[in-house]
Amino acid sequence: MNIDALSFDLLGPAFCAGLLVLLTHVPLGREVLQRGIVFIDLAIAQVAALGLLAAGAAGWEPHGWEMQAVATLAALSAAVLLTWTERRWEQVQEALIGALFVLSASAALILVSRDPHGGEHLQDLLAGQILWTAWSDLPALAITMLLILAVWNVFAERTGRLGVYLVFSSLILPALAVRSWPARNQSAGAWMIGAGGYLLGLVVSALYDLPPGAVVVWSLAMLGLAANRCRRYHGQHLNKT
Repeated sequence: MNIDALSFDLLGPAFCAGLLVLLTHVPLGREVLQRGIVFIDLAIAQVAALGLLAAGAAGWEPHGWEMQAVATLAALSAAVLLTWTERRWEQVQEALIGALFVLSASAALILVSRDPHGGEHLQDLLAGQILWTAWSDLPALAITMLLILAVWNVFAERTGRLGVYLVFSSLILPALAVRSWPARNQSAGAWMIGAGGYLLGLVVSALYDLPPGAVVVWSLAMLGLAANRCRRYHGQHLNKT
C-alpha cells in the first residue's frame, strides 16, 4: 500500500473528469435502459477509440482539444450512422450495432498491428489512463460534456482519455443500480453511486498501484450492487412493518 500516492494533484483532476462524464452519462444511461439498446454506447465508444487510433496512425498525435474533437467527431459519425440504420432497418438494429462494434474493434487491431507500441495504445484506449488526466485537460472535457448535455436536452455521445470500458461503465452501471428505485430518487442515486465509484476506485488504484480504469469499473459495479441490495433490504423491512 502506497499512502503517498493519495495526492490531490494526482487524484483531483481524475475525479473531476469522472464527475464531468457522469454529468451526461447518468441521464443517458437511464434512457438507454428504458429503450433496451445497452450495446449501442459500447459500439460508439469503440468507434471513438478507432478515430483516435486512426489519427495516430496518420502521424497526428491528438492532445487536449484535438483529442476531444477527434473522439467526438468519430462518435457523432457513428451515432448518425446508427440513427439512419434504425430508420431504414429497425428490425435488425441490434445486429447492426453489434456489427459496427466488431468491425471497428477489428479495424483498431489492424491499425495497431504494425506499431511496436500498438498494444499499449489499444490498452490505454480500452481500459483508460484516467490518472494521467491533468487540470489543463478539464476545460476541453467540460465543454464537450456540456455540449452533449445541451444537445441531449434539446433533442432527446462523448471522450478519449477515459477509455471505452470506463465510459461504458459510467453510462450503464449507475443507471442499472437504481432502475428499481422510485423515479424521483433515480437521478440523485445514480450520480451518488457514480461519484462514489470514481472516488473509491481512484483511491484504491493509487494505494495499491493498480490500473485505475479497471478498478473504477469494479468500484462502480460493487457500489451499485451494494446500493441496490441496501435499497431492497430497506424496502422489504418497511413492508414487514
